[in-house]
Amino acid sequence: MPTLLVFGARNTGRALARDLSAKGWRVAAVARSESTIEQLKDEVPQAVGLIANASNADEVERVFEDVGKVDLVVNAITTNPSFGGPIHEAPPEALDAYDRALLPGIFNVLRVGGRLLAGQKQGTLVQLTGGSALRGNPGRGTWAAVAFATRALVQSQAAELRDQGVHVALLVVDAIIESEKTAHWLEDAPPEKSASMEDVARAIEYLYEQSPRGWTHELQLTPALERWVP
Repeated sequence: MPTLLVFGARNTGRALARDLSAKGWRVAAVARSESTIEQLKDEVPQAVGLIANASNADEVERVFEDVGKVDLVVNAITTNPSFGGPIHEAPPEALDAYDRALLPGIFNVLRVGGRLLAGQKQGTLVQLTGGSALRGNPGRGTWAAVAFATRALVQSQAAELRDQGVHVALLVVDAIIESEKTAHWLEDAPPEKSASMEDVARAIEYLYEQSPRGWTHELQLTPALERWVP
């Protein structure tokens, strides 16, 4: 029975946990709040829910120790943008939510998860990010800064762990993902303008199922009507 450990159990992580649990996986999911874990347990009763903050290195270490051997690690943590606008209009603290919380959380999961999988000599680690990892759009510079850094970390780790039998991949979801949080943005938009959480879950499963003869280290998911600029 393969094991999934997903950080960020509120939206996409919960959908992935639900999908893989239905397919017979052992599932463990991490969130910062008890309410998120309760919602997870309502939908996925078999899941192990763990409360931890990925930006805290000791808590990430504890999570991996508690779960033990894993086959698939997925990092789906995110944060609400703290500033949207031109860089020259940004306040001094515009990067704080990213470089003091989100980026350390991403780094901790990659660092500790990569170490565990390297010790196992097998496994897959998938880091989620958005289209800002590919380009800095107007008004999105602060968000792109952490997304670019995330891409660099994953590219480095993919090369570092490939020869040790560990598949590290960046999944770039270049779209708004449908959820309760984004419903007001998508109210009048056709479904082809956004990505569903199930779309993202299937992309993660695709990455997990790949043979080492043809691993994908960066996969971009782009809906049909999303504006795409390479």
